[in-house]
Amino acid sequence: MTECLIITPIAHEFVEEVERLTDGKIPVRGCRDEAELAELYQGHRVLFGNPSIIASTLDRMPDVEWIQSSWAGVTPLIEHKRRDYILTGVKDVFGPQMSEYVFGYLLAHELKILERKRRQDCQEWYKYHSGMLEGRSIGIMGTGSIGRHIAETAHAFGLSVRGLSRTGAKADHFDAVYDIEHIQSFLEGCHYLVSTLPKTPDTDGLLSAQTLGKLPANAYFINVGRSNVIDDEALVRALESGRLSGAVLDVFDEEPIPADDPLWTAPNLLITAHISAISHPLLLVPIFVENYERFEQGKPLRHVVNFDAGY
Repeated sequence: MTECLIITPIAHEFVEEVERLTDGKIPVRGCRDEAELAELYQGHRVLFGNPSIIASTLDRMPDVEWIQSSWAGVTPLIEHKRRDYILTGVKDVFGPQMSEYVFGYLLAHELKILERKRRQDCQEWYKYHSGMLEGRSIGIMGTGSIGRHIAETAHAFGLSVRGLSRTGAKADHFDAVYDIEHIQSFLEGCHYLVSTLPKTPDTDGLLSAQTLGKLPANAYFINVGRSNVIDDEALVRALESGRLSGAVLDVFDEEPIPADDPLWTAPNLLITAHISAISHPLLLVPIFVENYERFEQGKPLRHVVNFDAGY
């Protein structure tokens, strides 16, 4: 059996879950960081874990044939010059977490939860009515597994759902899907806008001052995909002018964001520390185990990443 190195700050939890799920039949060793990976690597052909840590030492691991990512995003490995191995991603596990995150914030926005708490702290009897999701429209940028789960949840709240993808192909749970060439038409009907897009050349700067201006007045934006999709300066201006009623960002160009970044003080902007979906061993180890068995048997692996497409 091929020994695998598991690379993540919580490697011991992943190792324990692999051993539990397979009764110890898959030989694995854990590495918490770059230093441990460099120390333990001895011609291993299989790696499972954090793309950022792996990318930093990939040039010193010439025998690697397959890497199973523990992230939904694989940007550090996509941007690395080496591509002589199979890279597999994570699908169909983060949708529930991200959907709860998105609708938690949308409901908080419409129910004015933060404002009501602020008024409560001032002992003010705040009678302003709540808004409703029902009857409105949500636009979801990205119609993959995460986008589809958010779309399915959206229908439960009585929202109409439109999607944006590279091709505009029909997708389950979406009432309509637009291709990137028609992004302005897509945005014109979105009371709420959610991005789940990966970082690729095609997604760079899709939300600029011009495109944000196509959203209906008082639209609300949430980004759980990658930060390259939006121009931060344009977002801050849209919030300051009241063009957008609010936004929630979970992803950023630099994490943590610098202390002097205007995002910290932009009005009606909520910031979370890249936590909309957590890479928990219980979710990810079954994907690895299935692919490991396929690898050992010489079968095609699941969720293979296209380096050129970026996902």
